[in-house]
Amino acid sequence: MAEREFLPGDARQQERAYSPAVKVKGGTTVYLAGYGAFQDEAGKSYAGDFDGQVRLSFERIRRTLEKAGGKLDDIVTMTVFITDMAHGTRFTQLRKEFFQEGRYPASALIGIKALARPEMMVEIQAIAVLD
Repeated sequence: MAEREFLPGDARQQERAYSPAVKVKGGTTVYLAGYGAFQDEAGKSYAGDFDGQVRLSFERIRRTLEKAGGKLDDIVTMTVFITDMAHGTRFTQLRKEFFQEGRYPASALIGIKALARPEMMVEIQAIAVLD
């Protein structure tokens, strides 16, 4: 069984919903590809909808982790790419919907010029450790 120790963050790290480090012993590591979501499976567009893209990206990650035998809580680190840093604080607020307080993954938030599709506003890449 994987043991996880989420090192407590300072006030800013807690506000932005990430841990400065996560120590893991044991378990199986799953490396997730980058997940973005400019449209859902039914073809509904999420162009211009940052909140919708973030939530759908996490939903896609959740489904992939379930196929691997895991869950969102198994994520120990993530790299988040956004095309407009004005959305950085909003991303951290939305991330709190998906993780238990005090058990946030380590994270980097990186502003970039563009993603694979012009409609994409966010892409999340992660590493999870399963029990």
